Amino acid sequence: MKPRVGQTLASTVDETAVIVVRAPDADVRITCGGAEMCDTRDKAAVTGVPDPTQADGTLLGKRYADDELGLELLCTKPGQGTLAVDGRPLPVKAAKALPASD
Repeated sequence: MKPRVGQTLASTVDETAVIVVRAPDADVRITCGGAEMCDTRDKAAVTGVPDPTQADGTLLGKRYADDELGLELLCTKPGQGTLAVDGRPLPVKAAKALPASD
């Protein structure tokens, strides 16, 4: 799948939903709990359970990013599955440090 900025993706194994904030030019496989995520317009009901080895969960309002690929996702609905791209787990993006106000 080639994600688009602003696209909403939903998990098929839990309640996780994300919005694409930054998208790479290449096709990537975005998964949650080991199952490929789908566009929310195409989503039916949850059809499975997350892979137990990929069930670290997602956190509401957190950004998950792969800077090498240029992919950033914003979690709009938390769930039990781990977000991953091309089989690699996506880490939570660290907040930028604010400059000191001395």
